[in-house]
Amino acid sequence: MPEFEKPSSLEDEYFAREEIEKKRKLALKQADELAAREREERKKLHFMKCPKCGMDLQALKKGPVEIDTCFNCKGIWLDSGELEQLLSAGPEQSGGVMRAVLGIFRKK
Repeated sequence: MPEFEKPSSLEDEYFAREEIEKKRKLALKQADELAAREREERKKLHFMKCPKCGMDLQALKKGPVEIDTCFNCKGIWLDSGELEQLLSAGPEQSGGVMRAVLGIFRKK
């Protein structure tokens, strides 16, 4: 019978480190995938819901900006950059837009 040489302890350590690194990368990949799935689920659950009262938001186009409004609590929500768009518009345009926004909820 041929005798097999036992691998050296350095070889054992190398392969053990390689195995640990593979498992670590797999765990990180799975964690990233899980986080992405949870983000999508939260987005589906909360998309276009009022942060104040939880009712559905309605998107209304006012000038160059689409404003999310809640007709239940009368909240007005702007997405990132929309306030700057309203402020950077000329005075004649931004004044009209702001009057239109405020007019959404005025009592008649």
